[in-house]
Amino acid sequence: MAPQRPSAFDAKMKSLLGDDFEQFQSSYNDTPLGGLRVNTLKISREAFQKQSPFALTPIPWCETGFYTGEGVRPGLHPYYHAGMYYIQEPSAMAPVELLNVEPGDRVLDLCAAPGGKSTQIAAKLAGRGHLVTNDLHPERTKALAKNIELYGVRNAVVLNEAPEAIAASFPEYFNKILIDAPCSGEGMFRKDEDMLRHWTEDSPRKYAAMQKEILESAARMLAPGGTMVYSTCTFSPEENEGMIAVFLKHHPEFSLLSKAGTEAPWFSEGESQWLSEHGLEEAGPDAAGDAAWMAEISKTLRLWPHRVKGEGHFMAVLSKELPEMAGASHREEGYRLSLPVTGISKGQLSMTLQAGGERRQKRLESIHASTRPEAKHRRGASAGMDPGGRRGFKGGRGSERVLKQDTGTEIGREEAEGLLQRFISDNLSWEEYHGYLRLHGQHLYLSPLPEERLQGLKVVRAGWYVGSVKHGRFQPSHPLAAALQPEEARRVINLTSDSGEAVRYLKGETLEIAAGRVHSPDFSSDEPKGYVLVTIDGCSAGWGKWQSGILKNEYPAAWRWTSA
Repeated sequence: MAPQRPSAFDAKMKSLLGDDFEQFQSSYNDTPLGGLRVNTLKISREAFQKQSPFALTPIPWCETGFYTGEGVRPGLHPYYHAGMYYIQEPSAMAPVELLNVEPGDRVLDLCAAPGGKSTQIAAKLAGRGHLVTNDLHPERTKALAKNIELYGVRNAVVLNEAPEAIAASFPEYFNKILIDAPCSGEGMFRKDEDMLRHWTEDSPRKYAAMQKEILESAARMLAPGGTMVYSTCTFSPEENEGMIAVFLKHHPEFSLLSKAGTEAPWFSEGESQWLSEHGLEEAGPDAAGDAAWMAEISKTLRLWPHRVKGEGHFMAVLSKELPEMAGASHREEGYRLSLPVTGISKGQLSMTLQAGGERRQKRLESIHASTRPEAKHRRGASAGMDPGGRRGFKGGRGSERVLKQDTGTEIGREEAEGLLQRFISDNLSWEEYHGYLRLHGQHLYLSPLPEERLQGLKVVRAGWYVGSVKHGRFQPSHPLAAALQPEEARRVINLTSDSGEAVRYLKGETLEIAAGRVHSPDFSSDEPKGYVLVTIDGCSAGWGKWQSGILKNEYPAAWRWTSA
């Protein structure tokens, strides 16, 4: 049965849709469609289609998105826990597609929790460039950070800040910005009746004030020549076309890009006609007498639930004018540390600083000194989670020393980095790593940003969380494992999703695994004991420790499978 909608809402929608209102009203009798988006950081679209346990129907506006059938519960499959896909409402996949993210971009997801669109952005970056993902609400950033980690994102920073605070630290820095703005949620009424119950006639006006401030902050952070997508999941013109009209009035350096038309028939044009008939005090000029202004606002985009297979969404693609003499790049350059795998004698570690200056050379030499001479292979590194879901830390310079638990003495950043390098040498097959190594308390991160960039900001995750230093040893993190490809680990155990072992592993159980199942191509011993990367049908799921036929489970308790 269709949910009971407020009469004030229906009256407004009738004035907005006219003859289409009856069809719109009938759409509330339809069952909302489920969707999932393949995580191409872990598996290709084509490979997932071949092994998917669900029937899949492509979503036209998202190449990696698929509709799932009624009654399908993809969250109850091991593939979900291996981060192979993100469960997402189909229309919600459209804004990131319009942002046109490319590898190397500097991207900001300003209102990001719970993280679906951030993981979509990260997949498009493919490990190059970086993503700053933020949410204002501390509790919501927990889900955001977990999703960044689960889906194997290496080059993201998670913040818990007000947009204006981020703008002060990143003026004209990002070349792509997504604002999935908090809104009255009218487009979700069919799918989420809680949104309907909390709606009042004044909801659009309340959210519009908040959206205006967010847009102003975002405008300050977008680099000239950059692209910004503003989106909501509401129908209200005050929060949509009206919001963009007011923004353009005060920002002549911005213009709208149109994506509607024959190449994208699923998008409907923005409802500029409603603005001309009902007016919007702040939008000025006189809409009825300004055809050019009307044409500009009609470049905004909508997805309507009675016209497409999805819920309601609004999107505006905004471009910031590039000055004539502009030549600065707003793509990620940074530095890279290369660790050659071949041609290294025992005890020799050759590390080359390819970009970013000479300031880390002494630190690199100390890593050389702390690395065991008998190591046969030299490999790279990467960072993301503060264990236990803690708030994180204030940005700025990371701690230079960390308490060594077993002796009460302190361990320096350089020694901690040496312990990390030793773990890499023993357990991973990296040739290079990217990022700025940061030490906070006992925790080591590889951040895509230098410490100075995050000075004074509330940082939830400084980057990819590599692990921690405990009892004089390096302990690898779960996010480190989740982001690895199988070929990056020296020892791998693969569990098949249909054998029952995968679910037992995800529940935290100890498994009996014969030595022959430990894939270790460069290990000479018959007993390849130590850390192993556990994969599920070829995708990384977590760590285990293997010895004498027993796999000790290292899957974190907070992440374990709790379903029957």
